[in-house]
Amino acid sequence: MATIVGNVGLKPVGAAATILALVAADGTAASPHASGLATATATLRDLTDAVHALSVVHGAFPGIVDQAMAGTSDSAARDWLTSAATAMTAERAMLIRLASAVGPLPSTPNQAASQAAILGQRNTLEMLARSDRNGCATGTALAFVLDWSAVRRVLDTTSDRVGLPVAVDFSTTALAAQAFVEAVAATPPVERAMAFGAQQMLAQHRGLWHLLAARAEARAHL
Repeated sequence: MATIVGNVGLKPVGAAATILALVAADGTAASPHASGLATATATLRDLTDAVHALSVVHGAFPGIVDQAMAGTSDSAARDWLTSAATAMTAERAMLIRLASAVGPLPSTPNQAASQAAILGQRNTLEMLARSDRNGCATGTALAFVLDWSAVRRVLDTTSDRVGLPVAVDFSTTALAAQAFVEAVAATPPVERAMAFGAQQMLAQHRGLWHLLAARAEARAHL
């Protein structure tokens, strides 16, 4: 039975309001390190480190959206997830091209521990996207796509720095995610599961930016 239905034209409530608030407060846009990487003063080695970390977490198929789409039985969610999965395929391709263009990882102390932490984040995101708790995977995918707009600012800065062609505009995909989340109406248990998935997904991105900031600080003292 479908539990996520359209609620177009109404002010976001429930899980929708929670997810949008979480993305704004706890997402990539709120990370000082990510914001710094999206500026002209960012060093190439810090950008390179971020691109390689993002490639580990999000560069493989199936990604978060693909996994969420495979597990949902809700028709409204599946329609949005199908469209978002196509867009994120192009984002993965861009990420892999960037990882190749920027060259190898910069030398950083405690690389093995960092790599283990990044792999742990990827595994956690995979579990969230494959969750059989109704609504959790959709909430995870929504927060991911909404947060990717801020991630793209870092990737676009890197693309400009290494002279790669401008990537496909992500604004249409972000607007579609915004429209979908604002139209969501669900049962209370599904709302809670969606909010949980979103919160946990954003916690992984927040942890990733904190780790990358610490790595940048360690390199600065070499």
